[in-house]
Amino acid sequence: MPFGYLLEPKSPQLLINYSVFKRFLSLQKSPSNNMYPARKAMASLSNSLQLKHGLTSWCPGSSSLTRRLPSSSIRFRSFVVAASSFSNDNREFVIVGGGNAAGYAARTFVEHGMADGKLCIVSKEAYAPYERPALTKGYLFPLDKKPARLPGFHTCVGSGGERQTPEWYKEKGIEMIYEDPVTGIDTEKQTLTTISGKLLKYGSLIIATGCTASRFPDKIGGNLPGVHYIRDVADANSLISSLEKAQKVVIVGGGYIGMEVAAAAVAWKLDTSIIFPENQLLQRLFTPSLAQRYEELYKEYGVKFLKGASIKNLEAGSDGRVAAVKLGDGSTVEADMVVIGIGAKPAVSPFEVVGLNNTVGGIQVDGLFRTSVPGIFAVGDVAAFPLKMYDRVARVEHVDHARRSAQHCVKSLLSAQTHTYDYLPYFYSRVFEYEGSPRKVWWQFFGDNVGETVEIGNFDPKIATFWIDSGKLNGVILESGNAEEFKLLPELARNQPSIDKAKLEKASSVEEALEIAKASLQVVQKA
Repeated sequence: MPFGYLLEPKSPQLLINYSVFKRFLSLQKSPSNNMYPARKAMASLSNSLQLKHGLTSWCPGSSSLTRRLPSSSIRFRSFVVAASSFSNDNREFVIVGGGNAAGYAARTFVEHGMADGKLCIVSKEAYAPYERPALTKGYLFPLDKKPARLPGFHTCVGSGGERQTPEWYKEKGIEMIYEDPVTGIDTEKQTLTTISGKLLKYGSLIIATGCTASRFPDKIGGNLPGVHYIRDVADANSLISSLEKAQKVVIVGGGYIGMEVAAAAVAWKLDTSIIFPENQLLQRLFTPSLAQRYEELYKEYGVKFLKGASIKNLEAGSDGRVAAVKLGDGSTVEADMVVIGIGAKPAVSPFEVVGLNNTVGGIQVDGLFRTSVPGIFAVGDVAAFPLKMYDRVARVEHVDHARRSAQHCVKSLLSAQTHTYDYLPYFYSRVFEYEGSPRKVWWQFFGDNVGETVEIGNFDPKIATFWIDSGKLNGVILESGNAEEFKLLPELARNQPSIDKAKLEKASSVEEALEIAKASLQVVQKA
């Protein structure tokens, strides 16, 4: 029988919870008591009831449980529903979304012994959670160059963890609902509705829906056969099918997706063009000088660039498939296939009711990933969270944040952890890593790309760019570093040591520049 609201528990397992609740009421009624002991009792009740019976989790200052009390009565009857009304057996914790964040959250539930018979994951995909970055990297390698395939990159192998196959979820007692996206939520009844009509119950809800690809409108050819977007395995499979037949590929967008898909197209030995409206690659991160270095490398592989170009529409051939890209100046670029990589939008629907951030987009949360609705959390790409070290609200679309935010959220939910999330922005890319590639590209960035820049190195293969703001090292990007050098980067960005810009500019190599930065860091650590 599912837990309902009872006048007085008859089950022996609930007697302790009931006594805690009566203690809480007595504290509330006593004017001589301050709120701290009441909150302490309430927290005990919340942890005990929510973790065992699926009630909304309580947080300081919240009336999430008391608002369900009719007057001062303790007779709870607000949502007693027959067990057969719900499609999920595991109702205490529900995760909506089947990407990186869901996989790492599941692992954290398991580590705390709170998954078996308690956790349900609802996904729109047909696969257990996997490491999504592989889709624009190893997954797109030609078939003769050992491409990545599932189950090889299920979470949590991307961080050196266990490979969580569908069998793993069964063994851990985690209920998986595949190919059934959530379309509705009732926060009062704590229920979800899926596209197939399932009614799901939750005690605590974690929204991990990620992002959806930004698309071209239908009226300009955005859905023509041969036009591709990439967010999941189905998208990647469709793209590979076109790569196998194509001769000319046009990639729209000069960011992560554009650069990674172009590198894959080179491996397929296709005529490849990248079109984007900006004047450089990856404008939100690279300096113009650094972008030029990567552009020159891609050109060596035969990739053509059309920068500062606008697109009027995509044109279809006689067979109805995309055949060309028509630019704003009236010229056309022939294409057998087109890949659109123009960014993504946070997948907030149908969760707008929990509160959105209209500046950075996504669902607004606090430093523990709590939304404005008690018992509902949001993590990963969809969460707008306080970026503590830079004192601003941010939304980060990156696998590292997806992993870390999910783990932090679940630990906060299940334990006494109360420290707020303190994320250090991190981005990376790895391309041209297929067998036979004359050069592999792997860069990492940590920190904030704000301030004056110092670029060191000749891209042979190393190059580093340092961002210095008010005399302090604010961020750093390094291409082709070794393990020790990459390990240094987050320490530099986190500690923000004062650094002699003139001395850094005189460094004759990347290695020397990193030694100068490391020496500055040691001064901070000794202070």
